[in-house]
Amino acid sequence: MDVLSSRILLRPVDLQRTLRFYRDVLGLAIHREFGPPEHPGTVFFLGPGLLEVSGSSDQPPSGSLQLWLQVRDVHAERDRLAAAGVTITREPRQEPWGLIEMWIADPDGVALVLVEIPSDHPLRRDTRAVPET
Repeated sequence: MDVLSSRILLRPVDLQRTLRFYRDVLGLAIHREFGPPEHPGTVFFLGPGLLEVSGSSDQPPSGSLQLWLQVRDVHAERDRLAAAGVTITREPRQEPWGLIEMWIADPDGVALVLVEIPSDHPLRRDTRAVPET
């Protein structure tokens, strides 16, 4: 399989409410919009990935769905999102594996993990010794 592109599809209970959350509250950049104005679909950038919010569902997504979003400053996002009324389900904290994580929920209860990678973390820096030549 040669995957050229991919995206996560969300079918929210309330399309307009969820679009407002991802567009206006989180401030995700829009990749493209499609469909009729009364039922638009919107594809948002998620770093190198994409999130499509379109259509609707009678039930919220499964609790097993989680989105992992790397941000520059978790604490600044915490303050900004709390002021916007976003549900913070877990306050920022440094995990045993070294990442700083905070959990929030979208309007349907989808978990979003906001992650800050500290400058000295191995995900950011290769800490292996360079072999001498």
